[in-house]
Amino acid sequence: MSKRDYYEILGVNRDASADEIKKSYRKLAIKYHPDKNPNDPTAEEKFKEAAEAYEVLSNQEKRARYDQFGHQGVNGGGFGGGGMNMDDIFSQFGDIFGGGSFEGFFGGGGRSRHTKRGSNLRIKLKLTLEEVANGAEKKIKVKRHVACQSCGGNGSKNGSSLQTCSACQGTGQIRKVVNTMLGQMVSASTCHVCQGEGTSITQKCPTCNGEGRVLEEEIISIKVPAGVAEGMQLSMTGKGNVPPRGGMAGDLLILIEETEDEVLKRDGQNIIYDLYINFSDAALGTNIEVPTIEGKVKIKIDPGTQSGKILRLKGKGIREINGYGKGDQLIHINVWTPQQLSKEEKEMLMKMKESENFKPNPGKYDKGFFEKMKEFF
Repeated sequence: MSKRDYYEILGVNRDASADEIKKSYRKLAIKYHPDKNPNDPTAEEKFKEAAEAYEVLSNQEKRARYDQFGHQGVNGGGFGGGGMNMDDIFSQFGDIFGGGSFEGFFGGGGRSRHTKRGSNLRIKLKLTLEEVANGAEKKIKVKRHVACQSCGGNGSKNGSSLQTCSACQGTGQIRKVVNTMLGQMVSASTCHVCQGEGTSITQKCPTCNGEGRVLEEEIISIKVPAGVAEGMQLSMTGKGNVPPRGGMAGDLLILIEETEDEVLKRDGQNIIYDLYINFSDAALGTNIEVPTIEGKVKIKIDPGTQSGKILRLKGKGIREINGYGKGDQLIHINVWTPQQLSKEEKEMLMKMKESENFKPNPGKYDKGFFEKMKEFF
């Protein structure tokens, strides 16, 4: 996947409209098309780069994830979204060039058949807070359409019961040449007889009944990068359904769901922990262990700590998905007030109640107070 900014690649502003994005991509696609720049690897790379940028920015969901998370939001640390091949790119041209053939701009050269693409699969993947923080590898069972092995995916008996379409002569397209004052213009449309396949089946494959695909259950390994968030969608290229009788498989789209942790709460890249301490520990100070996503750590509670104070453990939060930093763990101190007291405890508190040290006065700090407290606890 390209690491250049997609808006920069297409030469548009970040608030560009869908029409502006399409118009810019159309110009770049014509400029760097391989048929117009033969044996020019630089032009081909720019052609692919522009197609990749358009593939993301032309999709409202992908564009929103890209704006929020950058390349990782549409790539997911190794998932699809990038690595487009030429068949992926040329499959876009029906939208970009008004349903006609892109090759018409170059006199009819290049690819003659539109590559079919299968449907995407969508699943939900639940992750614990620990898995979100550290990343995880999950194995899931997915039922998807795959190419039939008996016919090789073309739907014919033994894979050889095919005949060339007489209407399009096997090209899958019906071409029309129109003479204009600017020269010949070639337009192409999908063959209405073979639906773009270029062949017809004389005998159907008994395994798939001519579909060229069968439904199978497959175990897929998913590597989830650290730092993903609730609602983020990752994708695995080519792990969706294959279309009938050959073509490119769709993608597997993975929607992230976070299961709520009983102890630690997530707030963006930070982790929140509510720590309850008794009055004695708040007044005298203590050392106490607290949980983090990396295990337990010991923290110091200073003498005179007030309820509501927030302690910060630097770098103990969630890693940013782009890998540039980590959040913190914020510990909210709550001083627990006893709800039931014995007669002796009530008497001790009544004695202390009259002390000046027990009257709210945030500006006063009496060191001798802590020695007095030891007499009661």
